[in-house]
Amino acid sequence: MLKKLVDSYPVLTLCLIFLLILLPNLEVLDVTIMEARNFITAREMLTDNNWLLTTMNGEARYEKPPLPTWLTAISAAFFGVKSVFAMRLPAALFVILLVVFVFKISRGLTQNNTFAFRNALIAGSSFYIIGIIIEAPWDIFTHGFMCVAIYFLFQFLEQKKFHVKYAFLASLFIGCSFLSKGPVSLYALLLPFLLAYGFTFKYKPLPKKLIAIVSILVISILIGGWWYLYVRAYDPETFAAITEKETGNWSSYNVRPFYYYWSFFTQSGIWTIPAFISLIYPYLKSRVKNLKAYQFSLLWTLLAVILLSLIPEKKSRYLMPVLIPLSINISFYINYLITEFKTLQDKRETLPVYFNFGLIGLIGIIYAFIVGWLLKDSMEGYFLYFIISGLILFGIGILIFKNLRKKELLNVFYLTFGLFATLLITALPLKNALISDTYKPISELKQQSDLNLYQFNYIAPEVIWQYGDKIPPIKLKDGSIEFPKEDTFGLLAIGISPKDAEYLQSLYQIEEQETFDLNQVSSNSRQYKERLQANYYILTKRH
Repeated sequence: MLKKLVDSYPVLTLCLIFLLILLPNLEVLDVTIMEARNFITAREMLTDNNWLLTTMNGEARYEKPPLPTWLTAISAAFFGVKSVFAMRLPAALFVILLVVFVFKISRGLTQNNTFAFRNALIAGSSFYIIGIIIEAPWDIFTHGFMCVAIYFLFQFLEQKKFHVKYAFLASLFIGCSFLSKGPVSLYALLLPFLLAYGFTFKYKPLPKKLIAIVSILVISILIGGWWYLYVRAYDPETFAAITEKETGNWSSYNVRPFYYYWSFFTQSGIWTIPAFISLIYPYLKSRVKNLKAYQFSLLWTLLAVILLSLIPEKKSRYLMPVLIPLSINISFYINYLITEFKTLQDKRETLPVYFNFGLIGLIGIIYAFIVGWLLKDSMEGYFLYFIISGLILFGIGILIFKNLRKKELLNVFYLTFGLFATLLITALPLKNALISDTYKPISELKQQSDLNLYQFNYIAPEVIWQYGDKIPPIKLKDGSIEFPKEDTFGLLAIGISPKDAEYLQSLYQIEEQETFDLNQVSSNSRQYKERLQANYYILTKRH
């Protein structure tokens, strides 16, 4: 029945699979610093009506275009402005959108429904495509829109006649990508696609195709660039300062050597070894069924890595768009194994397969023992999750080994994806069993106190997000202190200098109340972040 569903309704099946995987535990993981900044901006769209001149904690925030924030704010308007689920929902849905259009691009390349379906599963279970939802949520929007645009652009390029519909839709979605994170995806995903297509399939007839592509890009930049013109017109000084800072970061911030991205295939997670082997062109060129399509996906992948390597500023998450063509590349190798593995005798071909999927099977088998030992003192309330996840993963691990022994690689592939899905659905909630006793959220302070709250020095965006409202600073960027008008107010601070403390005490009676700590790990953990702490004081003016 499943095969019939996949063959008849592949897009619907993919949507259902990833809705089941992504939505149940969408609120479980901590809100990251990037999420907090975006969520605060979305909240202030709703509370302060700042839909175009976007703000964070009441201050201008023009570093990111507003389209993803609009979608997040709309979700929050329906499901609640305090809901992490509501804030993360659009990003999760864009993962599904990306998966669907990876399927469509793959099917267009190979004319093979089954190949494209497996390719979509690989893309959707690649480590950073899922991880980007929380680490840098706006990236999934810009690359998701671009993936849709590339599908329509591919359809346009494959047609001999000029199809206005495909050209318009490609322009529209490139524009939406631009309105999500500027030119990032144009450079990291679209440009390598265009180069790889030109090298592999050629642009025929060349003059007309190139003129059409340039026209599409110009229209898309107009669609995606209007917000920048609007902000520049209405707040030119702030916009110029932010633009200068952001531009400078590309060449001076987080600078890494050219070869920093050479381990890019590891970002695919459970597909790391197949990803690496899929890049070995001399090995795979005689083994794939569609050489042209394989050459295209390989070139697209490598050109994306090379172009990203040319930028001085480098971060691991910037590699996320590379996983889109890489997933297609992996599928060619997986498809070869599924059809030919039973006949393979050369240990140089079989050992990497046994090692990769055997390791994944072993993880399923030993999962319950490792997690049981880690959570032996904090299982209360999570025992059912532990039992369910442990039994399912143990069963999947055993089945992976059985099918490996029989050389049934199709079953091994789906079992591997099943293990990934099981971890997200049943094991992820166990993360909450590890919350440290020192964890003290600030989420209830607003309800407990009617005092206005201010910040001194830097307070982390995660703290401001969890508080549920703006926390204005009283120490300004030039070092001066601007006190509020009220005689009594609340103050959050980390590390006040002796000089500032003496000055505050000369003007206010200071009562230390409590320390909020948003770290869910203990203070001796490597993941502990000092910035997630904040001391809460009540200041009363001296008379």
